[in-house]
Amino acid sequence: MKWLENKVVLITGAGEGIGKAVLERFLVEGVAGIVAFDRDKERLAALHISDPERILTVRGDVRSIVDNQKAVKQAVLKFGRLDVFIGNAGVRDARMRLEKMGEKELNQGFDDVFGVNVKGYLIGAAATREELKKSKGCIVFTLSTSSFYIGSGPIYTASKHAALGLMRSLAHELAPDIRVNGVAPSGTPTSFSDAESLLEPEAGRISRRSGGPDSNILKRQTEPEDHAGAYVLLASNQAAVMTGSVINSDAGRGVTVASQT
Repeated sequence: MKWLENKVVLITGAGEGIGKAVLERFLVEGVAGIVAFDRDKERLAALHISDPERILTVRGDVRSIVDNQKAVKQAVLKFGRLDVFIGNAGVRDARMRLEKMGEKELNQGFDDVFGVNVKGYLIGAAATREELKKSKGCIVFTLSTSSFYIGSGPIYTASKHAALGLMRSLAHELAPDIRVNGVAPSGTPTSFSDAESLLEPEAGRISRRSGGPDSNILKRQTEPEDHAGAYVLLASNQAAVMTGSVINSDAGRGVTVASQT
């Protein structure tokens, strides 16, 4: 039997990067259906074509209560249930230092990053809670090494620290019916983008690539699919006694930081 046999999953930010890698791995592990929630029309169309029977696409903004509720409703209408919510959509802060921030960056930039990275997770959990309670399901949040260590700008780092706190708080509140855990990947080359409000006007939308072999003690290039197995475990019944936990899929980043203290 496959690890996720017959489960129904909702994934935000499913059209690219780690979200897409998790979706593809979940299909291999036997899910009955996946709701792919993303803001990009073309990415969603490509996902649907790849497995139209099991992939339902929903275009929306994770910061919208209505869009999150729509995704949950569509999941239940098509597949009859919801077992797993993967909160994965995120944006970076262009590694902007405090000394470079003006009024726009302090206000709009903060709201943009926290809106997706924290509010998006909270609203997603609220929208899925009733269905997950029925199925005794689970939530998995994409965290980051920035949930524990310094390595990006202060806004992104603060948002990922907040997401870790949110995960732990929800694990306590939603028990015993719903398990809540997290995966904390290290820097990985994806098209994970910076918030537009934190970019120079002439820069346009930037996709930042990171996680080269010189950045970790395993000396290997981490890729989105390298992290997918951690999500499979936490979404499966094999993790039935895990809640409030984080799998650090970080190629040894934590070991490196510890050795420097």
